[in-house]
Amino acid sequence: MFNKLKHLKDLRNTAKQMQNALSGESITIEKNGVTVTMNGNMEVTQIIINENLRKESLEDIIKTCTNDAIKKTQRVMAQKMQEMGGFPGLG
Repeated sequence: MFNKLKHLKDLRNTAKQMQNALSGESITIEKNGVTVTMNGNMEVTQIIINENLRKESLEDIIKTCTNDAIKKTQRVMAQKMQEMGGFPGLG
């Protein structure tokens, strides 16, 4: 039982280390005058919008740009986790 508790504590520590490492990552996607920047924790940190864009196209561009940023962030996170050795004991 104590081994399981130690294993859970180790997993939690590993997850915390990975989260700290990922928070330092920055992903930026630009499409058609909209720039979305996210950190490795998948938080949007900045949105820049070209003021000449029409509102109708702006909504679709922001949605596409944000979704692309999320996908790229997930790929970076997976690669970073693999480089850090993943979660020991899982898989």
